[in-house]
Amino acid sequence: MDKSLVTLERMSSFVRVVERGSLSAVARERGVGQSTITRHLAELEAALGVTLLSRTTRRVTLTDEGRRYHAEARAILRLVDEATDEARNAGGGLTGQVRVSCTAALGVRHVCRALFAFQDRYPGIRVDLSLCDAPIDLVREATDVAIRLGPLEDSTLHRRAIGLSRRLLVASRGYLDAHGRPDRPDDLLRHEAIRMSNVAGSETLVLRGPDGARTSLPFDGRMLIDHGLAAREAVAEGRGIAASHVWLVQDLLATGALEVVLPGFTPDPVPLSILIVPGRTCIRRVRLLVDEIAAALAALPGIDPA
Repeated sequence: MDKSLVTLERMSSFVRVVERGSLSAVARERGVGQSTITRHLAELEAALGVTLLSRTTRRVTLTDEGRRYHAEARAILRLVDEATDEARNAGGGLTGQVRVSCTAALGVRHVCRALFAFQDRYPGIRVDLSLCDAPIDLVREATDVAIRLGPLEDSTLHRRAIGLSRRLLVASRGYLDAHGRPDRPDDLLRHEAIRMSNVAGSETLVLRGPDGARTSLPFDGRMLIDHGLAAREAVAEGRGIAASHVWLVQDLLATGALEVVLPGFTPDPVPLSILIVPGRTCIRRVRLLVDEIAAALAALPGIDPA
């Protein structure tokens, strides 16, 4: 085996191909031709004297040798990243990149400002922010940190619980003047609902009353939306009643553009969490950015301690 051919570049290409499951995806990610990634893999396998991947026109799978080597290579690359991070820190300013994924409305309304403040303090940090409401595989997408609303399945990811995001029933003053103000939960059946299509179970509204009792009723209407900012716009324009996070509409409530509907009855709050890829918590720039985001989120209106 010629160890001089086992380079970090070739090792990194192999690890990313395993995580993405596609040579072309890694090539696009790195801005190179697919032939370059193919060459990296061939040279690495030749240097090691083993076949790491079985490749067909449709899929890439690990061999037994590849599976063992992948685990070791990932650990090596993580150590290299940590060592590089420490060396840069010792030399002065904090540098490097952090990739962040966030639910869209929360990212646009609030997280962006936290990232701007972080970069003002650490101008050497490059932040790659992806706004997406759909769950993603952080390892596969090479993402360091994800901010998520809602219950989370068991995961190998490190979870930092921020709190519970309170929700309220809200509607515009114009809508309520035209259609009447509900006095009890059953009155909602006669109203238009603005419902989130990408939230599981949103067709049923569960409310907790002043006495703690829970009421469940159908919640539907002509406006079905898969983006929080569009739902905010719809409720502000008088399209119906929505169950909204406080942080999304607090400014509209403060100006009187929106009103709380059935103030004694509230939907269940939603957990707010930060997820971090294992091993990335050791990287100082990632740790500091997570601290910045966590402090900003905890201070938002409607976020209660878990």
